[in-house]
Amino acid sequence: MLHIPVLREELIEYLDPQPGDNFIDGTLGAAGHALAILDKTSPDGRLMGFDWDAESLARTKNKVLEESKDLAARIIFINDSYANLKEQVLKNDFNPVAGIVVDLGLSSDQLENSGRGFSFLKDEALDMRYSLEQELTAREILNHWGEQEIEKVLKEYGEEPFARRVAEEIVKNRKIRSILNTSELVAIVAKAIPQKFQHARIHFATRVFQALRIATNDELGNLQRFLPQALDVLVVGGKLAVISFHSLEDRIVKNFFRDQAKNGQVEVLTKKPITAQELEISSNPRSRSAKMRVIKKII
Repeated sequence: MLHIPVLREELIEYLDPQPGDNFIDGTLGAAGHALAILDKTSPDGRLMGFDWDAESLARTKNKVLEESKDLAARIIFINDSYANLKEQVLKNDFNPVAGIVVDLGLSSDQLENSGRGFSFLKDEALDMRYSLEQELTAREILNHWGEQEIEKVLKEYGEEPFARRVAEEIVKNRKIRSILNTSELVAIVAKAIPQKFQHARIHFATRVFQALRIATNDELGNLQRFLPQALDVLVVGGKLAVISFHSLEDRIVKNFFRDQAKNGQVEVLTKKPITAQELEISSNPRSRSAKMRVIKKII
């Protein structure tokens, strides 16, 4: 019914969901991980699924309802950021929590169906918000932030080697007319990046789009707010799994897990991050950059 999520088998192996367990999926998306967990926790295990994108959440809820009303009844659908995890757990009296998972990658559903400019392969408005209730958009950043601020975003969040040149080109172009669509941004990036660097394995605009998306949604800040909350709501023996696709995200997770292990709060179950096998990569190239880290709460 729904797409196959990355590292699904490995996630289930580490989380080891049991019948009757309650789980939280902080990034529900198309519910691939959630359904795999619910399969193991049947008949009465429940799952709280967060999605900041109301449209994506509605699509997933409808798909699950079409498949099984009983299955849908075991999911609490939450339209909010996982950065507000604790508040929603208390509000919904959702406990005990045996395990939590977040997959920090952009879902294929958002790339294909949102119409918000996440993909450089489609000509769409430069929005990039997960939640349409927030004010900041990618368009706002591109047209109103200072050149040095834009350069910093591209360098820090996209690790873009030509950040300065791209920022200069953005500011030069916006003086002529506002940058409103993805195709306009791709053309600007193409002008800034030397031709010989435009034929690498990844598209030359990938890092710029990634950086803008992270900045628009404060993704790194939300991750930092989420991690201590996740540890708070887990039962002793409960597990937290984080799947990241970006070195900055992975560093935040790795450092948090290491610090909590030093404090005696958790046991790190993955000494090195778990990565996809060649078979998975061949059928889902997106999984190539996925890294999963897992901890178990011990006090």
